[in-house]
Amino acid sequence: MNALRTEFARADDSPGLLLWQVTNRWQAAQRTALAPFDLTHVQFVLLAAVTWLTDTAAGDPVTQRDLAEHAVTDPMMTSQVLRTLEHKKLVERRDHPSDRRAKALRPTEAGTALVNRAITAVEACDRDFFGRLGADAAEFARNLRRLRER
Repeated sequence: MNALRTEFARADDSPGLLLWQVTNRWQAAQRTALAPFDLTHVQFVLLAAVTWLTDTAAGDPVTQRDLAEHAVTDPMMTSQVLRTLEHKKLVERRDHPSDRRAKALRPTEAGTALVNRAITAVEACDRDFFGRLGADAAEFARNLRRLRER
């Protein structure tokens, strides 16, 4: 008697379960890669994103909303992580020049230096982790983008 009423004959046939399992393994690898930098993965992602957005914004201020939309993160969680990054003196929040309700975000020099050291470890971790896909890695990334855009 099967108590679990699932459409899958085997657990390994469930894309959701497989994605969850792979994500857990990838996150563990990233935690290990980021440990020497005293950054969690979400801290790294938001620090890298604010650094990238600042570079590409053509002088326009980067807001918390911009950052959350770019990183596809929850705005409240983004705010909490930004407070941590600000406390670590890796990000500055200044008054926005035209929106009194918003803050303009910038990485500090220390934040930029740290994220550039950390990205080397993160990208090496990704090469190692996803390297087993070989020539299929680009197609895998395309499929992930399709899922992200739902």
